[in-house]
Amino acid sequence: MPDSPSFETLSVEPVSTVDRVVEELRRALFEGDLEPGTPLREVALAGSLGVSRSTVREAVGMLVADGLVDRIPNKGTSVHALTADGIRDICRARLVLETAGVDGWADASDEARDVVRAANAAYGRLVRTKASAQELTAAHLEIHRSLTALTGSPRLIAMSETLYAEIRLALAHLDRARGNTREQAHAHSDLLELLEAGRLTEARASLVEHLAGAERSLLESVDP
Repeated sequence: MPDSPSFETLSVEPVSTVDRVVEELRRALFEGDLEPGTPLREVALAGSLGVSRSTVREAVGMLVADGLVDRIPNKGTSVHALTADGIRDICRARLVLETAGVDGWADASDEARDVVRAANAAYGRLVRTKASAQELTAAHLEIHRSLTALTGSPRLIAMSETLYAEIRLALAHLDRARGNTREQAHAHSDLLELLEAGRLTEARASLVEHLAGAERSLLESVDP
């Protein structure tokens, strides 16, 4: 072992102010602090966050690219508000992704299946300990992310991130209102049991029913 090891080749990427602003805005969006449709005024945000308007502008632009913020010509930006048509589109897309994952359970890697098991267990623990709505929403979506990951397709997994970000934005308000976390936990555990037993046709049907229920709840939460 050398007496004086060289660290010249080591480096880390510093976290930029823009990244910190994006993270804080995402937190506020996902925790329901910023309601759908809320205007994002540059001057007010810059003053509140203690950063420049250009930093806010860049951060908000990144959230626009993620589908979390809408940019309206001549009107500025506002928190994305899902419409009924938007919800239907998102639910169609997640149905394709997640059922593909369920169909691929038998061929998925051990690591991918373990992630599904771990996500389901984590959600169950949070339900039992009566965690916050924000924690439950994040853990709930981790289960669905893990189902998509069963496809083993990096492209599909990457494509799904914007989708799940939009869903989390909608659920930030819905999950606090509906309070059926135990029912959700049982549904996910039942799905995992079917997967573990190799009953993939039944697992697929169970997932389709679960997602249909989620779509109905989301549609009820928006104006027609």
